[in-house]
Order: sequence, then C-alpha cells, then structure tokens
Amino acid sequence: MPQYLVAGYLPDDFDPSQVDEATANAIHALNKEMIAAGVRKFACGLGGAKSLRSQTDGGVLITDGPYLEAREHIGGFWILECADMDEAVAWARKGVAATRGQVEVREIFFSPAPD
Repeated sequence: MPQYLVAGYLPDDFDPSQVDEATANAIHALNKEMIAAGVRKFACGLGGAKSLRSQTDGGVLITDGPYLEAREHIGGFWILECADMDEAVAWARKGVAATRGQVEVREIFFSPAPD
C-alpha cells in the first residue's frame, strides 16, 4: 500500500508557546484516530534546522535555519499508509482542522537498491 508524507507548515514567526490546549488536544485526538484506523506509520514535530549545501571546492557549507528562504516552514509531519491519494487527502483535511494551519500531501516513492 502506498505511503504519503503529510507535512504541516508553520509561519516563519511561529511561537510554539502560543499553541493553545485545544489545538494540542485536537492534534493528539487526530493521532489517536489515525492509529486506530491503522494508517499512521510515524508522526512528529520538528525543531530547529541546519542546512547543508555542497560547495564547488568539494566542501560542505553548514548554516542555521530552514532550507530555503520562505515565509513558512515544516513544523511537523505524518507518514501515512493509505489506499490512494484521495484517502491521504481526506486525512490531511483533518490535519488542517486539528492544526488550524496548512498541510501538504506527497506520495513517498521507494525504489529498492539494485542488487
């Protein structure tokens, strides 16, 4: 069965101390519903980021912050196993309601390493 990344986005000026108890409870309830339905494989919130970029001299530049200049960033994600994109989108709609934010759904492609 295909797997999907459901990524939740936060505004760049997001303050985690402003998350109210109702939102936290809604996210926990959604996680429990996903587990009961057997679709949730993994879920987590994300903290600070480091960006790594290759350099022409073969080195790697490491900087603080998000990967791209953006007004929003990924604050957390779910990995869901669903029958199809429509089912993943149905769960993502619930993610929007629980987080009161924006989410994105992407199918995860897995190609086993060649022997």
